[in-house]
Amino acid sequence: MSIRQCAVLVGGLGTRLGAIVADVPKPMLDVAGRPFLGWLLQEASRFGIEEAVLLTGHLSEVVEAALPALAASLPRPMRLVVSREPVRAGTGGALHHALPLLDERFLLMNGDSLFDCAPTAALTEAGALGHLMLRAVPDASRYGVVDWSDGRVEAFRARPDSAAPGVINGGVYGLSRAVAERAGAQSSLEQDVLPALAAEGALRGTVGEGWFIDIGIPADLERAQTELPRQLARPALFLDRDGVLNVDHGWVGTRERWEWVPGALDAIAMATRMGFHVFVVTNQSGVARGHYTEAALHGLHRWVLDQALAAGGTIDDWRYCPDHPEAPLEAYRRVNDWRKPGPGMILDLARAWQLEPSRCLMVGDQPTDMQAAGAAGVRGHRFPGGNLARFVRPLLESMR
Repeated sequence: MSIRQCAVLVGGLGTRLGAIVADVPKPMLDVAGRPFLGWLLQEASRFGIEEAVLLTGHLSEVVEAALPALAASLPRPMRLVVSREPVRAGTGGALHHALPLLDERFLLMNGDSLFDCAPTAALTEAGALGHLMLRAVPDASRYGVVDWSDGRVEAFRARPDSAAPGVINGGVYGLSRAVAERAGAQSSLEQDVLPALAAEGALRGTVGEGWFIDIGIPADLERAQTELPRQLARPALFLDRDGVLNVDHGWVGTRERWEWVPGALDAIAMATRMGFHVFVVTNQSGVARGHYTEAALHGLHRWVLDQALAAGGTIDDWRYCPDHPEAPLEAYRRVNDWRKPGPGMILDLARAWQLEPSRCLMVGDQPTDMQAAGAAGVRGHRFPGGNLARFVRPLLESMR
């Protein structure tokens, strides 16, 4: 199973920002109307993260007080918990003190930077203690440099004295719990833990592409106010499920009966790489007919997400409608505008993710899919069968 937990470093002092962080931790600074941490957690939720452990130190009480509002602002449910350093412990020490809360594998993110990449390699790595998302930059003089070759992180070097291109740490890591176990109670992840792991050949890396912001200096904090919301206002691809993602064998409620449509995983990965949200909206009256339960459906969809992540893409969110007006099971016997041709599922996702309908498209295989899209103000495209990636590619390219 892919990683479902992230840990976020939110305990730094932010000294380069001066007085504006005197009473607010850097990741809690307002950026375009919400804490920067809120933007970061929203991005993590796109990739199946269900719990965030916030590694606090400086002004931890401010983070703790903000948790209810922060959780309520996210488009998907996410459990937020706090691990407070007992003393100033460094980034490695913060992990050490959080050990009782950490899963066997987890995603670690810097709380003051956002790398708009698809961290699927870090989320699915199983053969190394850690997998880092790296960035190639034209000027690495502000950062430390990573020596990287053939997918292996070999060493970390100090920032160069003059402007020169290089590969740098993107601040997103897929880590084994063993990494936190090796960190000292007061240690630096960047200076102590990661260099030692690299020397052992225990770190992998992937160079990701995408927009990056680090709010550690006033100029970049100001730049984030306009660039970040514009960058994360993504177009969206809505997909029907049966007949589009999987072959419609009738009432598919288990992985044993799931058969991917040719090109479906490639289509999801392509849309993710191109910066689209990917959503699934599906009628599931198989629940109302007693063929499978909602719990079984959730289990299947978690497995489908794992398959998508392993292929380099993600499904940001799902909506399904189990109801039918003539359902054998009374609990599901009702009219519901979430059931296509009603637009309810699309409209609910548009509200949760603050989507612009003119930048959305829907791919389905039935007239009801097209009706639902039209009622939601979204362009509908009927999939005739064949290879989904080949069908979707020109649609995505037309919206870039």
